[in-house]
Amino acid sequence: MKLTLKRTYTSKGTFGELDCDGTFICYTVERDWKNNESSVSCIPEGQYQITPHVSPKFGSCYIVEQPTLGVTKFGPSQRSHILIHKANYAAQLQGCIAPGSALGVVGGHWAVTDSRGAFEKLMSLLGGKSATLEISKA
Repeated sequence: MKLTLKRTYTSKGTFGELDCDGTFICYTVERDWKNNESSVSCIPEGQYQITPHVSPKFGSCYIVEQPTLGVTKFGPSQRSHILIHKANYAAQLQGCIAPGSALGVVGGHWAVTDSRGAFEKLMSLLGGKSATLEISKA
């Protein structure tokens, strides 16, 4: 299965549209691009492998990995423990990707809404299997 994330970069966060084999799945929110700086930047554009993961903080989710881009599960690398998990706005993330059903405003922040619903939809679609995630500029 191949997921494609097409991003738009703004000063309020990085927003995207996530497709699966050409079919729209959900919107996404990430941190701004800040040269792949740990905890404050979204990860670089490129092709990643995503695999099921159980996070102590977020529970069942997916982890993102591409060693050639400096992103690994647990390090040592430039970035580690990058997840796809529930969140509504960029400040709630430390480099991770959060799905949402729509774009909007939450608590005064540009955001995705209904992250829980979009996350459950994505988890169901992936069915506990690994997939490829290609990230590019919209």
